[in-house]
Amino acid sequence: MSYLVLARKWRPRRFAELVGQEHVVRALTHALESGRVHHAFLFTGTRGVGKTTIARIFAKSLNCESGQGAEPCGECSVCRDVDAGRFVDLLEIDAASNTGVDDVRELIDNAQYMPARGRTKVYLIDEVHMLSKPAFNALLKTLEEPPGHVKFLLATTDPEKVLPTVLSRCLQFNLKRLTVEQIQTQMTAILGAEGIEAETSALAQLARAADGSLRDGLSLLDQAIAYGGGALREPEVRAMLGTVDRAQVGALIEALVAADGERLLATVDSIASFAPDFGAALDALAEALHRLQLTQLVPSAAVEDERLDLKSLAERVPAERVQLWYQMALQGRRELPMAPSERIGFEMALLRMLAFAGFDPDALPARPGSAAARSESARSAPARTESPARLAEPAAPRSVAGASDAIARLSAVFDDSPGRARGPTAEAPASSRAQAPSPVMAALAARSGSAALRMAPEPETFGAGRGRTRSLRSAARVRGSAAEGRDPVSAYSRRPALGQRSDRAAAAYRGRAVVSRSAAARWRRQLRNCRRRARASDAQGRGRAARAPARPRGLARSAGPLRPRRPGPRAGGAFGVRRLRRDPPEAQSAVAP
Repeated sequence: MSYLVLARKWRPRRFAELVGQEHVVRALTHALESGRVHHAFLFTGTRGVGKTTIARIFAKSLNCESGQGAEPCGECSVCRDVDAGRFVDLLEIDAASNTGVDDVRELIDNAQYMPARGRTKVYLIDEVHMLSKPAFNALLKTLEEPPGHVKFLLATTDPEKVLPTVLSRCLQFNLKRLTVEQIQTQMTAILGAEGIEAETSALAQLARAADGSLRDGLSLLDQAIAYGGGALREPEVRAMLGTVDRAQVGALIEALVAADGERLLATVDSIASFAPDFGAALDALAEALHRLQLTQLVPSAAVEDERLDLKSLAERVPAERVQLWYQMALQGRRELPMAPSERIGFEMALLRMLAFAGFDPDALPARPGSAAARSESARSAPARTESPARLAEPAAPRSVAGASDAIARLSAVFDDSPGRARGPTAEAPASSRAQAPSPVMAALAARSGSAALRMAPEPETFGAGRGRTRSLRSAARVRGSAAEGRDPVSAYSRRPALGQRSDRAAAAYRGRAVVSRSAAARWRRQLRNCRRRARASDAQGRGRAARAPARPRGLARSAGPLRPRRPGPRAGGAFGVRRLRRDPPEAQSAVAP
């Protein structure tokens, strides 16, 4: 008799034998007991978690001769045939090899017939995401409204590729990955039934290598039994899997804590002698660092390990450094395929940890702008002291009378006194600051109000040249208009229509007690544009007044009698309309009476 692998020999035959997936078992059990069974189910999940097994147990429960229920008898001919895979009313279809619309059309045609032996005809379509889009579309109508004797059980490892129209017609159950403890418990039960000796540490390594799949774990168990000659021992299992011993991982951490590079490389040589998987070695190192961090921060959740002295390591290495090493282990695992060789990548990850073995995070300077940097600058900065004169100085008044100093400074900017310095950084003389404000500044202050005047140090002066001459002329014109009793703001405009723009320019100016070069240039440019528009508007008005009255289109500008043009190919057009033209002056004098 041929050998039957453990994954098939120990496949669960009842819901009670399933490992995990309690949420799926509960829903299906209640549906079978109450008789409210849906016509289409979709089981999703990774490989080896029980999708096909649950579908077979469900089909057995629907057709058991002892009656429909959650617990099939397992002894009748239907149950035995389902377990053997020869039940005629359970049609298992591999969608990976039957992807076309013709295969689905054949399935639909056969679904109309009644079951041959059981009460229900069950279609189990495995890897349903492999069906083509036309095949999915052909299946939609039958999947939505199948005959009463037909049930569809779909299984897939990639539900994202299943059409939403198919998902909406099925009850979807997502099967979870199994934990290491569940896989190890199932392995222990199977080995006990088989009478095979095994070490607990060896089973733990196999359960971790299964990666949440019980079928993968049982396949590795078959391989380990054959490798160990009928027994499971940790060294042999570790050599078969290519994993690193935890004692060697502890030696790596000890060398890093001691900052001993020679011992670190010697441990790497010892690990490399077994030709291990260096990616798995970095994973084991990251796992050990995780357990070390748990021992440091959450001692109640720490897991004891005989190969690692976690308590001693937790006292000797800072928690921040453990976090740094963990990040380096993950980064080294990610960079391993790009390294010249796996050993070089593994060594570089360890040397990076060694370079930061004596790293102190508190020695780093604070980032500019951070809270630590602000507090440090506040501690190091000397205390600010105010002079008695400054402390006794009252606040600047907000009235026009209290703003006389600012008005005097602005007057000094536009004052054309010979004692005024012309340089770009010169300050106004004391006599200019102390004199009474000019009429233009008094008018601007009275019109704008004191709230627009800002107190500031010495204003920046205008540069010498043509711009200064223009600004002085504008100031003289404003002063003259203020002396005559007219509005000084309207003096910036030659026409009343442009007074609004001038008001904005003047308001922009009078709102600044400190006049910079850019602000003054912008103000002069606005005034210059206002004058240019005024001149253009005056010229346009004079030209319109001197121009002759409007004449009919198509007539010459010279006066004279009108006579029709001769009809021509372009004069009359398609409808023979004659255009009028005007004779030259010589012809007019000849025909005049």
